Amino acid sequence: GDGAGIMIQIPHEFFFDELLHKGIQLPNAGEYGVGFIFSPSEKGLAAECKEIFERAAEKLNIEIIGYRQVPVNRDPIGPTALSVEPIMEQVFVKKPDHVKDAEDFERKLFILKNYASHTINNTIKKGPIDFYMTSLSQNVIVYKGQLTSHQVREYFPDLSDKRVVSAFGLVHSRFATNTFPSWKLAQPFRYIAHNGEINTLQGNLNWLRSNESSFLSPYFSKEELDMILPVVTGGQSDSACLDNVIELLTLSGRSLPHVMMMLIPEAWDGNESMDPIKKAFYEYHAAIMEPWDGPASISFTNGKMIGATLDRNGLRPSRYCVTKDDRVIMASETGALPVDQSTVIEKGRLQPGKMFVVDMEAGRIISDTELKEKICSQQPYGDWLD
Repeated sequence: GDGAGIMIQIPHEFFFDELLHKGIQLPNAGEYGVGFIFSPSEKGLAAECKEIFERAAEKLNIEIIGYRQVPVNRDPIGPTALSVEPIMEQVFVKKPDHVKDAEDFERKLFILKNYASHTINNTIKKGPIDFYMTSLSQNVIVYKGQLTSHQVREYFPDLSDKRVVSAFGLVHSRFATNTFPSWKLAQPFRYIAHNGEINTLQGNLNWLRSNESSFLSPYFSKEELDMILPVVTGGQSDSACLDNVIELLTLSGRSLPHVMMMLIPEAWDGNESMDPIKKAFYEYHAAIMEPWDGPASISFTNGKMIGATLDRNGLRPSRYCVTKDDRVIMASETGALPVDQSTVIEKGRLQPGKMFVVDMEAGRIISDTELKEKICSQQPYGDWLD
């Protein structure tokens, strides 16, 4: 296997109990963030990484509550994966008192993750294992590694604990097509799991790098943007690059489905039957962002909503079913999970260019039509084009 993992909501009860045993009291849910850190296996380098991370947090006025060594079971892991196994820790950071808004806290965590990662990887000597954060968020956490699907649960005992509760699981088993296997390139990433290839990657990255110097946002100061950039660093897969851009655009004030429509648009050009309001949305965004194109099925989540979208040609499968007990299961194949067919009330497949979203806070499925009508009507894109 080239890697597998799972993204879940932060299990507050579990972390609260685990840190209490260490004499650390966590704040209420939503008042702290959790980072999952891969550090170099050489203890001296790992300690150096931690020092730099702590200085970065101090610079951003983010208090570190404490660390937790992630328990692992190495018995089922092969020698190749073990030879490049990182040191794994979870770091808990307090939401600053002056940060009132949950989205603003998520932005601060994004700045900390990027700034610390850039500083560490530009400072610490390179080895087979670099510093990497699988996630740093108040909403979600990612457990992943150079593992097969079946090894994920065995390797991370946390995932078998009854207190680890989540409204969703975003799961992916990766087969490397354009990079070698590695712990950090296992999926899911921080917002997505991506089944497919981005064929336009080099052009997309050229666009990004040529525009980074002129980036401007009401949500980030000039100094903060300097800490964040570059958005995409070298040695990443096409999926990781896409995830980095989704992260930036989402934290710049757009909804996650809006960002997915920007990056992976429907086939709108020359489509005379498309609603003019929707067409104007796509045409407007085409002027500022080239599509990330290729055969792709992408699952995405911000911890509060979860969904999937298909490339404009529908060259990757995505099938779903909804059960009587309010479960929604979507996968690249029917039968990825065993489902009692007598409990299924709806099943179907994602159509080319379409989107499927579950709003976990509202407890409902939002259709492609409803979702896109709302997003495309938020601004007068047609007037802007004219």
